[in-house]
Amino acid sequence: MTIQKNFKLSMAAIAASLLVAACGGGGGGGGSSDASPAAPASGASTPATTTPANLTTPQYPADSFHLAAFNLLNQQRQQCGFPALQENTVLDQAAAAHAQYQATNNVVSDFETAGATGFTGATYADRAAHFGYPQNTGSVGVSGGIYTNATWSETKYGEQAIFGLISGVYHIDIAVAPTNSIGIGKVATTYNGYPQVWHSMTLANYQPVTSNTPLTFPCQGTTGVSYYGGGEIPTPPATSGNWGTPVAVAGNPTDTIVMQTGTMTDSSSHVIALQVLDSATDPNKILPKWMGVAYPATPLSPNSQYTVSLTGTINGVAFARTFTFTTGNIVS
Repeated sequence: MTIQKNFKLSMAAIAASLLVAACGGGGGGGGSSDASPAAPASGASTPATTTPANLTTPQYPADSFHLAAFNLLNQQRQQCGFPALQENTVLDQAAAAHAQYQATNNVVSDFETAGATGFTGATYADRAAHFGYPQNTGSVGVSGGIYTNATWSETKYGEQAIFGLISGVYHIDIAVAPTNSIGIGKVATTYNGYPQVWHSMTLANYQPVTSNTPLTFPCQGTTGVSYYGGGEIPTPPATSGNWGTPVAVAGNPTDTIVMQTGTMTDSSSHVIALQVLDSATDPNKILPKWMGVAYPATPLSPNSQYTVSLTGTINGVAFARTFTFTTGNIVS
């Protein structure tokens, strides 16, 4: 039997003038916001003012963790109307450095400690700035790791990282973040004779998404998503173990989402009440204002169809969304 342990770590989101961060380990976490501007990273003597250009075609190696994660994340985002991401080599450097920092220091964390081996900046924004990316563009960062008592292909590691991240209440933001740039880093060490994969991703450069906000992920017709998530730090509210597939509701960078009600109905007409969360009600102060989440407190069933009904407001205007998605048998 293959035993898998995902270290889905916390994310940090930085709006144009907001620092959004949280710390976690051993399975997950998310981001929170305050009104503090990001400080320049140690070693970045002159903060960058020009956003480095993205690559129109990704240059990640074929059959790599990076390309698999990049392709799957874009496929998941675009099917629901969110902007496609493009590779940015400066963000790649920042993400790679943080993946190495985690591996070197045997820690899963959003943050780095000054003086520790491999330190390039305390936060995602600091590390991006250290390598030459401006801090005032807005970004979302996630980090984590995967270990199994088996050796997978690089493609499977990359895809599993994405499925694991988007099953998290505080990580699903990478599927809906209003950004167009990404950097991906991955380092593998060995534990008990098998690979232990450390990864980090930074999404940056906030952009308007659409005039038809809010959008959701999953959305109508989404298939194959994980039927449960777990292990995030901090633990999502109203959960005592693993939870079911979360649904993210997101707008443009300047929007404010307020969640009101949420249900899922299975094929047997059983109605599941959802925990709803937004920036105002999140006790962990992690969710950004442009995003809300609704999720079942217990796992769903694999390979099953669910109809979602959500209500809330965006910038004070009421919205309602109803759609159907289908879980897969992904173990996150």
